[in-house]
Amino acid sequence: MPTLIVTYDLNKEVKRADILKEIKKAQNWAKLSESSYAIETRESPQQVYGRLKPYLDGNDTCYIITLTSPYFGQGPKEVNDWLEKRLTYQRA
Repeated sequence: MPTLIVTYDLNKEVKRADILKEIKKAQNWAKLSESSYAIETRESPQQVYGRLKPYLDGNDTCYIITLTSPYFGQGPKEVNDWLEKRLTYQRA
């Protein structure tokens, strides 16, 4: 199942709870940072964006990006383990 990164910046924070509710509808998810999540879903990036778009206005940002291995970074062990379990290595 594909893993996607959902990253957003909302200028009207009142909508944060709504967009988080939509993000967390994914089968599995891990919080990468304050406004970035990795999600495991059968949906395409376009489909995920379509679900989030109603919570965005013209001065917000939102990107949905397919995540593959190799990747590099640091964070909580549980997030690192989550990523290791779900990402497959893609040869260049």
